[in-house]
Amino acid sequence: MSAALTVSDLLSKGREASHAVEVLLARATDSVRQRVSEEGRLSSALLESEQRATHGLAWLATYAEAIRELVAWGERLAQESRLTETEALIIGIGLGEYLAQIYGGIPMSQGEMIRLDDLDVAEADIEASRIEAVRVLIRLGNTAESRALLIKQIRARQGAACVGDPGLDNTLESIRDEMRKFAAAEVEPFAQEWHRKNDYIPMSVIEGLAGMGVFGLTLPEQYGGMGLGKVSMCVVSEELSRAYIGVGSLGTRSEIAAELILCGGTDEQKNTWLPKIGSGEILPTAVFTEPNTGSDLASLRTRAIREGDVYQITGNKTWITHPVRADLMTMLVRTNPDEPGYKGLSILLAPKPRGTDADPFPAKGMTGGEIEVLGYRGMKEYELAFDGFEVPAANLLGGEEGQGFKHLMQTFESARIQTAARAVGVAQSAFDIGLRYAEDRQQFGKSLIHFPRVADKLAMMAVEIAIARQMTYFSARAKDADKRCDLEAGMAKLLGARVAWAAADNALQIHGGNGFALEYAISRVLCDARILNIFEGAAEIQAQVIARRLLENRN
Repeated sequence: MSAALTVSDLLSKGREASHAVEVLLARATDSVRQRVSEEGRLSSALLESEQRATHGLAWLATYAEAIRELVAWGERLAQESRLTETEALIIGIGLGEYLAQIYGGIPMSQGEMIRLDDLDVAEADIEASRIEAVRVLIRLGNTAESRALLIKQIRARQGAACVGDPGLDNTLESIRDEMRKFAAAEVEPFAQEWHRKNDYIPMSVIEGLAGMGVFGLTLPEQYGGMGLGKVSMCVVSEELSRAYIGVGSLGTRSEIAAELILCGGTDEQKNTWLPKIGSGEILPTAVFTEPNTGSDLASLRTRAIREGDVYQITGNKTWITHPVRADLMTMLVRTNPDEPGYKGLSILLAPKPRGTDADPFPAKGMTGGEIEVLGYRGMKEYELAFDGFEVPAANLLGGEEGQGFKHLMQTFESARIQTAARAVGVAQSAFDIGLRYAEDRQQFGKSLIHFPRVADKLAMMAVEIAIARQMTYFSARAKDADKRCDLEAGMAKLLGARVAWAAADNALQIHGGNGFALEYAISRVLCDARILNIFEGAAEIQAQVIARRLLENRN
């Protein structure tokens, strides 16, 4: 770290700066609330017309959370005597950069910057928040000297699981090590070939994951699971996605299905399905999205008409992941056409026979066509059509119609936390590949890593990955404590997706022309990273949800 800041100074000033940003956020929230309210109530029309301000508020809140978690991470490590120069450099660079962006402009995406003026924050409030700690961290945190020192540390510690100590206990580090070894042996050597051929992830890999308990990781022991917390899910998802996002995402389907059944299922449904999902005997898939609806689930049209002991399903679904080899579909359907919007929706647990390439959908009343995609391969995406497809009436989730949207909302926290973890894994993969290439590639008589802008790219990748990781763990710990954490999970996902894309893009830039060649792994990672800003809530939808929560909360 810069000689001008000791570790003690860094953490102390970080706490002060975090508090100043919280006060600034409160002022911004009040200002935006006034802009989007009518007669003291939030106006949906104004929330939409003022998207730049509302989404900018979401990003400011995400940065405030990131700064708070950076400081908290450092304090935890310091208390355990685990804070080394590497972590101090990451914290200092991260605080300096994110504070500078708060006062200068936060990138919501390429070409979209949000500034405090856009949020109607008074100049006096901005200046009042720019306390000495903020000014010092901006000046001394992210310097050329600090970035060079961090790269020196990274090069000296190559082979470490992460850049910097993530602050996990021995059990979670053992899980990380087990997943890393499996991924290194069974996934990484083949991921590029699977991607380029658009091949399925081999069943042997899925069986290996099942044998390690991946599909039952967070499932309660009474249903045959391991009973671990969501932080363990993050560690597993990160390490597997670091090898190949498709493998890291296999557990997502089981996580969503298990969460739906745990939260909303009857005792019989729990006892029937959860042990089989946890063991990997049954592979589930989520069947929610429809053509022309996207995130607008209230417009969902797929009908489920009860006829005796079965529901007859008619309609179309799209962007369904891994449906051919799935044994169980969690289907969002409209069981009551007379109920508008969300009220007429239900979820069905729909069993189906496992398909093959030759006969992908051997079920009566069900057909499908593959959607060819840039990345996120290995499970394959499909558009599905249902015409008289039958589901036993006993498989209505919870045994009561009209609860589908409520059930679905209960899964979003876990799904977004896991997506944030997948984003961290993809970003880490980009960093690993970029660092290796920068070390090996010689230009003008020296390795690329000796050029300052190449080294700077890698340093900032490492810092932002660490920030996204701590945000993800924070949201997972809140979930494990049974706290409402949709806000925290949304922030982790929003930031993690941007970090993954930036890391992949910068790593490809380090490769130069070679990065554009299909034979280089970074071309795959770039394609994989792009989807993270879209699924489980597109960045714009995610920002809207975060902003509404902030504006509704007057405490």
